[in-house]
Amino acid sequence: MSGRIAFLLSGSGSTLRNLLAEIEAGRVAGQIVVVISDRPGVGGLAIAAEHGIDAHVVSRKEHKGFEAYSSAIGAALAPYDADLVVSGGFLTLFKIPAALENRMVNVHPSLLPAFGGKGCWGHHVHEKVLASGVRFTGCTVHFVTDEVDGGPIVDQALVDVRPDDTVDTLAARVQAAERELYPRCIAGILDGSIRLVEGRVVDGRA
Repeated sequence: MSGRIAFLLSGSGSTLRNLLAEIEAGRVAGQIVVVISDRPGVGGLAIAAEHGIDAHVVSRKEHKGFEAYSSAIGAALAPYDADLVVSGGFLTLFKIPAALENRMVNVHPSLLPAFGGKGCWGHHVHEKVLASGVRFTGCTVHFVTDEVDGGPIVDQALVDVRPDDTVDTLAARVQAAERELYPRCIAGILDGSIRLVEGRVVDGRA
């Protein structure tokens, strides 16, 4: 049975396109039923249109304030009865609707809890990693809670930090790791092999 996925994004939609490819290849038993962006005109909305997926813009400018924006997101998601909400670079914070608690995931471009929290997104993360001198970084798939980057960790992938790395070269390798890790985790959650039990992730995959 195919799980219903709502996808949240703010930009080009590369994570969306990757997940659609994994679904089409049969590696993720899911169907993306809606795409929601916090800004108009982004590439991810065009990808949704290409695939005939419902798409909505819930603008930060039109819904000012945390509570107002949270209510608007909840209203946009409610009609689609999603089994899982997947965040692919969604940059606006909101309170998770009660009906979707423990049913939203995100991928973060570091090994959480390192280099996470407020202000740690995109290239800002890789800048901090390079400045710190660590030898390894990676990416983390986690359930989303109201604590930024603080939800239960589903899985992580390790990426080495090379002496000649720039932000761009490091970001490219981390993104490659994300493209493999994120769909696998989504597939496991949808088929029930990855579950949350009393706030802890139980992974029954071989």
